[in-house]
Amino acid sequence: MEGAGLAMKPVIKVAALCGSLRRASFNRGLIRSAIQLCDESIEGMKIEYVDIAPLPFLNTDLEVDGKFPVPVEAFRQRIRGADAFLFASPEYNYSFTGPLKNAIDWASRAPNAWADKPAAIVSAGGNFGGGRSQYHLRQVGVFLDLHFINKPELFVHAFQPPSKFDSDGNLIDPEIRERLKQVLLSLQAFTLRLQNKC
Repeated sequence: MEGAGLAMKPVIKVAALCGSLRRASFNRGLIRSAIQLCDESIEGMKIEYVDIAPLPFLNTDLEVDGKFPVPVEAFRQRIRGADAFLFASPEYNYSFTGPLKNAIDWASRAPNAWADKPAAIVSAGGNFGGGRSQYHLRQVGVFLDLHFINKPELFVHAFQPPSKFDSDGNLIDPEIRERLKQVLLSLQAFTLRLQNKC
């Protein structure tokens, strides 16, 4: 078969987590758009949405004989198997959400599944567009040993005209979509740079 001897270009596997559990969440809409962008126009990167809703509240009593509850172990395996992460983080009370913190904490239990991997954050919301949640998540990332891209940043002012999302939470603004693509390209380049240092 022609070209069979050529090495396949490795695909960067990105695990995407949304801090909102709401079905029509704007932040989940950003993840859906990111998945579409990768499928359509970013070769060498694949994004998979990882649902954090099934995770129980963190309680170390649930860890029995060094084992985690089934949904937690399944979640940790997906985090361990990822090359990079994309967080879509709404802002609740100047911070990121309880469900996202819970997920982060479960995956940080020894051995820390986040350690030494690259990540990007995007957010949609009012006022600052979720910016405070991003900055707080970056602080937590220091302890997790996550390596966040610095530029470009994406804070979507979801309630300012023109409409950014439809009633189902799907991103409909072409400018935001292009800015999201630039975030993904930056994450891809940064991931490759880190991997090549090994």
